[in-house]
Amino acid sequence: MIEFIAENLAPIMFLSLIVFMLIGYPVAFSLAANGLLFFVIGVELAPYSDSINLSWPLLNALPDRFWGVMSNDTLLAIPFFTFMGIVLEKSGMAEDLLDTIGQLFGPVRGGLAYAVIFVGALLAATTGVVAASVIAMGLISLPIMLRYGYDRSLASGVIAASGTLAQIIPPSLVLIVLADQLGRSVGDMYAGALIPGLVLTGLYMGYILLMSFLKREAMPALPLEARTLGSGVTSLIVALVVAFAFAYAAHVMLSPTYGADADILGGTCGVAFIYVVALIDRTTKLNMMSRLAQQVIIVLIPPLALIFLVLGTIFLGIATPTEGGAMGAVGALIMAGAKGRLSMEVIRSALTATTRLSAFVLFILIGARVFSLTFYGVNGHIWVEHLLTGMPGGETGFLIAVNALVFFLAFFLDFFELAFIIVPLLAPAADKLGIDLIWFGVLLGINMQTSFMHPPFGFALFYLRSVAPKIPYLDRLTGKMTPPVTTGQIYWGAVPFVCIQILMVALTIMFPQMVMHYKGDGAVVDPNTIKIEVPGFGTNGGGLSLPGGLQLPPGNPLDGTKPADPAAPPANDLSAPPSFK
Repeated sequence: MIEFIAENLAPIMFLSLIVFMLIGYPVAFSLAANGLLFFVIGVELAPYSDSINLSWPLLNALPDRFWGVMSNDTLLAIPFFTFMGIVLEKSGMAEDLLDTIGQLFGPVRGGLAYAVIFVGALLAATTGVVAASVIAMGLISLPIMLRYGYDRSLASGVIAASGTLAQIIPPSLVLIVLADQLGRSVGDMYAGALIPGLVLTGLYMGYILLMSFLKREAMPALPLEARTLGSGVTSLIVALVVAFAFAYAAHVMLSPTYGADADILGGTCGVAFIYVVALIDRTTKLNMMSRLAQQVIIVLIPPLALIFLVLGTIFLGIATPTEGGAMGAVGALIMAGAKGRLSMEVIRSALTATTRLSAFVLFILIGARVFSLTFYGVNGHIWVEHLLTGMPGGETGFLIAVNALVFFLAFFLDFFELAFIIVPLLAPAADKLGIDLIWFGVLLGINMQTSFMHPPFGFALFYLRSVAPKIPYLDRLTGKMTPPVTTGQIYWGAVPFVCIQILMVALTIMFPQMVMHYKGDGAVVDPNTIKIEVPGFGTNGGGLSLPGGLQLPPGNPLDGTKPADPAAPPANDLSAPPSFK
């Protein structure tokens, strides 16, 4: 019996960890306690199994492992992006965006739902924090959608799903952690996740379009009296054409001097030009643009500029993700200050939330280090690798099995817990099968996104439940009594979007180029076409023969000459003085 336990200590240790967490112990302490407990067991059972490589001196490695976590510069991006997202939430940017985009899409059936998804994607690209996005949109857009007759399940599902876009659209915190755990560049992870994030946003909008035909009464257009900015889409189109023309002219002028960078500089000039024109038009009341065009330009450009400041500098190689996060945090403070909403209370609450999340991540990571020390010592990584690489179906079978496992575990574990516990065990097997780890990381990121939407444990559903009305309330504009949103309606509204996320995982497996474009268009060298020629030896074969090279001594079988006369002195004989004739 003891020999059986010693030989199977790795699976027993993994199952014990799951039991620890299901009982309800905090994940960080479950990891550390499980690791230390099985370290003691492993040391005692080491004589009974060759697969256990544990001894008491190995504990001396723990301080170095902790120091490796705390000195990791990549993880500094997490507090920066968290702080940026919370400050932007407090600055009122989400409220302005939802109101403006809602007015822009207002005449369209389901326009408010489109606006929520669009703003959710925009907030994801500026905040990277799911809680900030879901809570902001739940507070702002849910009462408006209920006021104008939107189906409660549909409205709840749209808000929760669009908030989870912060999981996969850069600068996602999940992608930072996945890149760190997979040993890959955060910039490459961001570049690989960008197109799948945009495709997922398009699928959400496609679902709303489909439902607008199937359930027309579930998502009416905004009534005319609710469109306070009036019409003016034509004016907005004209303004965009003018901005494009200005950008093209700037590009042509700057090309001789700046070369490949002229397109970015030209686009920046065009955006800055139309923004200044809109500000002047509003300030001087010239009314060259409609009110709608003014509002859209003035509200949209600052967050877009912040996105470029953060992601553009990372993609262009100007800044690292940590430096991009620091610039984003400063930009968020500037935006909040420009709106007059920057106060010590805002900074204090942002710092408190940032510290709480950073400490949570750090403690889980330290616990994972203790767990992995023991797990690797009992050859747990080899057990997992053999288990997964032996799956039928090769690479595709492995990906399907792993995504099914992560989908199931997401019912119970937070995405940070999945990233720190499961990913380090899966990555070696994926690497051995030849799977690109950036592609693998993006797949897991999309899959982990479902952890926020799973009924009944999805965190996005909890965030929305905390701000959705629980009792009937009097609408402040219409004066009508509005029924509450039930928990069941929130859960049922999330189900279609979970199915869309699963569909997105399948599409990413089927079309890996959505992610693999991060490698660029460089020439691919086929290893089978590489030919290595070794220089030849001998006097007649060139290569290393004299002059200027090395020559084999006469009589060597490799050069085909007769053996030298043993009576003759060797060519390198130094017994006689040299002759300089």
